[in-house]
Amino acid sequence: MHIRPVDPRDMAWEQDRAVYRVYFWDTASNQSHEYQVSEADVDEVLDWTRREAESQGWTYTVYAQVSDEGRPGLVRLCGVMGDPFAA
Repeated sequence: MHIRPVDPRDMAWEQDRAVYRVYFWDTASNQSHEYQVSEADVDEVLDWTRREAESQGWTYTVYAQVSDEGRPGLVRLCGVMGDPFAA
């Protein structure tokens, strides 16, 4: 981990309400379950995700949905990196 001080004025914009994508990975059946979550803060999303994953025996990945020059994309926040089913 690398930590350094920053100048908060170097950002062009910020958004108070994020949209999240949660992917649950059911490796026992090689299935994934994808959800979009909005109107929640990251702590609520992570709490829900961890409860669901634990109750089902799944792993997960949580992303923030972002836009880059109008193109939608995902930024991984936590969980499994990449698609665990990819060969």
